Amino acid sequence: MSAIDLADRRFTVEQATEDDIPGLAALLADDDIGSTRESPDLAPYVVAFREIDADPQHYLAAVRDEAGDLVATLQLTVLPGLARAGARRLQVEAFRVASSTRGTGLGAALLEWAAAYGAERGADLVQLTSDKRRVDAHRFYERLGYTATHEGFKRALGQPAHSGSAQ
Repeated sequence: MSAIDLADRRFTVEQATEDDIPGLAALLADDDIGSTRESPDLAPYVVAFREIDADPQHYLAAVRDEAGDLVATLQLTVLPGLARAGARRLQVEAFRVASSTRGTGLGAALLEWAAAYGAERGADLVQLTSDKRRVDAHRFYERLGYTATHEGFKRALGQPAHSGSAQ
């Protein structure tokens, strides 16, 4: 377990457990975009959690406030690669801070914590993706030194290649 201290608040970062799934799913749905694509059925989250938890290259964080309430999450994966002379990358996925906790500095501190986690595991860079509609999030990432160096593409599997974009 790690701690993030901000002014008069302390947050703990620990590996999520299966008991955290309802709270994690709620965090994923806690915005305009997530509320339209997340499910009230927790069964698929349980399956995904077990797969993530079984692989040591993944770390699914549960971030709690002083009261023990789940207020943030992110999934970290260290990816080996051939590009950039064999650089290892830290991939950040599903980064969410509860709407009630946004603006406290936790998001910035948590991404710094994640960067240190990656560096400790030999990562040379941190990468993340963000939905194009998350304009406020883009400003936040840029303020923290992230740059939009690539254009990302997605395609839903199980659909014909010409059917359009995935979300």
